[in-house]
Amino acid sequence: MDGRCVIHTWTQFGFSGSCAAAKLLVREPHVFVCDGSSRVYVFDSRERKLAALLHLPAAATDLVEDQVEDLHLLYVACASGVYCVDLQRLLDRFFTLNVSGESLVAAASSSLLLAGSVLVTLGETASSWLLTLHQTRPGGCETLRSLRLPAVRLDGATRTRTSPVLICLHRGDAAPPPSPPPPPLPRRHFRLQPAFFRLLFGAEAALAGSPVILCGLPDGRLVSLPLRLPAWRPGLLHSLEQPVVEVAAAAASPTGEPGRSLVALGEGGRLVLIRAAEEEEREGGGGRLSFTEACVPAPASCGRVDGHCLYYSTGSDLLALDLSGGGGVGGGGGVGGGRDAAAAALRSPTSLNVCRVVALAEAPRCSAAGGVQLLALSAAGRLQTVDVLARWAEPGPGVAPPTPEGHGLGDLLSAIGHVCGRASHLETVLKSRNQTLKHLNQVMNVTLLQAGGGVGGGAGGGVGGGAGGGASIRCRGRTSWTRLLQDRRLTLTCVLENRSPLDLDGGWTLSLAVRPPSPPAPAGGRNPSRGFSFPLRRLPSGASLEVSLPLAEAGDAHFPLTVSCSLVFSLAGVQLVPGDAGTDAGGSLGVPLNTLTVDWLHGLQVPGDVVHAAAGVSSHFLNRRDGRGDGDGDGAGAARPRTYSSCVRVSSALLNRTLAPGSAGSERRDLRASLLDWLLSGGGGGGVETERHGDGGSAVVHGRAPNGAAVTLSAAEVDEGAEPLPAVQLRVESSSLAAVCGLHHAALRRIQVLLQNVPEETSSSPIQSSGLRRALQRAQMHQTRISAALAGAGGPTSRRLLDVYRELRENPLLVV
Repeated sequence: MDGRCVIHTWTQFGFSGSCAAAKLLVREPHVFVCDGSSRVYVFDSRERKLAALLHLPAAATDLVEDQVEDLHLLYVACASGVYCVDLQRLLDRFFTLNVSGESLVAAASSSLLLAGSVLVTLGETASSWLLTLHQTRPGGCETLRSLRLPAVRLDGATRTRTSPVLICLHRGDAAPPPSPPPPPLPRRHFRLQPAFFRLLFGAEAALAGSPVILCGLPDGRLVSLPLRLPAWRPGLLHSLEQPVVEVAAAAASPTGEPGRSLVALGEGGRLVLIRAAEEEEREGGGGRLSFTEACVPAPASCGRVDGHCLYYSTGSDLLALDLSGGGGVGGGGGVGGGRDAAAAALRSPTSLNVCRVVALAEAPRCSAAGGVQLLALSAAGRLQTVDVLARWAEPGPGVAPPTPEGHGLGDLLSAIGHVCGRASHLETVLKSRNQTLKHLNQVMNVTLLQAGGGVGGGAGGGVGGGAGGGASIRCRGRTSWTRLLQDRRLTLTCVLENRSPLDLDGGWTLSLAVRPPSPPAPAGGRNPSRGFSFPLRRLPSGASLEVSLPLAEAGDAHFPLTVSCSLVFSLAGVQLVPGDAGTDAGGSLGVPLNTLTVDWLHGLQVPGDVVHAAAGVSSHFLNRRDGRGDGDGDGAGAARPRTYSSCVRVSSALLNRTLAPGSAGSERRDLRASLLDWLLSGGGGGGVETERHGDGGSAVVHGRAPNGAAVTLSAAEVDEGAEPLPAVQLRVESSSLAAVCGLHHAALRRIQVLLQNVPEETSSSPIQSSGLRRALQRAQMHQTRISAALAGAGGPTSRRLLDVYRELRENPLLVV
């Protein structure tokens, strides 16, 4: 076919959806435009303006219109369900309508079709396709019956289309058409010649006059299902082995009657033309069908059959294929010279020089030039008519035949315009591809930078000032107690710091995994870990981002909590070609960051009224007071709760070198308050700080542990005459054994950081060096045992805590 076309643009929409899900529905004078997003545009083709706009809860995948009596209904399918909208009410009263759950009439589906008063929905489940029939009513839909079609996965194929193709085929009448002719069939309904209908679906369906639903599935199968037969069984007509783009009835020749052939087109360019053998049509008997297969230029994104021509888009061009070239093929599907000639004729489509078409439909009116007029939606969101000029068409009465010079000039101008359009499209593709490659290169640079940045944890798994200190991108935290109504909870404010020279653009997500100190969950049990995700829009170099997450409720004793921080980049939205969902990479890329640990000291609640240093603080390393108190004047002893305590002594020289470097000897008395302030502010906590309460400068602090128990932390100088080295004793006292062990464990972890930060030249003394090694070994041993006790491993928790308690009481610990 020798043809050119003329394009007229009606309007421009803001295209923001998926090209594979774009749809056009024409019901004069309205054109319904679905761009694959959650918006559906209603365009008035007579007044050439936007008449209404629908906002759906999810992205729309298909739409169909129903006109019954005085109702004008539009059914729209999306991932959250099928919604019914009264268009007449919308056009009369509103311009923009937010479709809510009140309009929901059926479950989620991918494709829709109306067969009379029956709404057919087809949606995908985990392992099958669910085909459901609904009886439409003014107030909603009533489910009639359902059928499951097993899903088939294509090996090695990337499925870009998720919406199957649904059409309805009717048996035509063998008698001449009545006068006046019957009304036209709705969209995607076709009449087939009686003999052809019987060969396709059998004599039972033909005699019953049952409409047949034909499903073109994304796995390539053409499945037929008669609606009115008692035995509701599907039949397999053919398989293209690739996603089906278009299925329609066609005429056998340019002057032949419609409904004598059936054509199906696959996304990869496979095409099958099904028709009755010529002798079957003449004699009206037998049972042979002709299947002509061919491969056409691909990929095919959308198609439309008009008469004997198939029009389809490859994205870069709009092609017209003459289906009458496949005529005269012998029946039965055999292989012969006629079949080869017919297949060869189907491999030569004509280019119409129209690019970036993502949806096709029939135009509201015929072409003024006597050819075919199509309605097209471009990837840029332009709604336009495509007039395919037929040079062999006879001019109508009163129309002067165009001159050859006019034909040549018009063709030249049309070709120039479309070449410019294609060049602009290619330029846009190249710019988008370069931008995507630049973004991916930046992602890889971030990954390599973190891998070589010395990402690591601090002491004991990660809460020290040096946790991830060498990394360019890291997290630090701050804990605080907040109140929501009557509940108090411990909140972690995580600060993501981008110290790298690179920007974190869209696509990155900050992932935080919170794990309590518990053994692995049993098989089938609930995983105690929790995950939080925070998408990033853009985090420039040198900037930071704060996010908050709940860690524990008041009374919770599951500490310490480990917070693993990582960055995840999603590749699902990466497209090398704009608007082409087939180029999505999928998957994700993870970049681990540092790890934070929130312990009992981070969860300690300290009120504003802090008790300051008092004289005569007890110097016992670990003690237990229980039983009865001292007798009063009347000799009656008042029972008091059992109290547990633990203490650890830190040499004054170590504190002077680490907490107060350069201090004079007269300032040693401040080491007590300095030690407590350092512990309560998150010192050595691996980037996790504690929101301060009350005033500093105190040597005795009263507070409440995360499990609700009252605790006392005190710091006192040990008498130099009784100890070989001057030291400051940290004492933890509470009636809760778990709180004492948990706070003691947290203090040991922080003191370990002090030991690791001591310069090597300051430990030249053999006594100090050996004492330092022994202190570090014992601190690590106690940390391991207390962590196991808090996690409940190796027996009852209380018994394990008591064993640790006795060990600490019998072996005093001095850290030098």
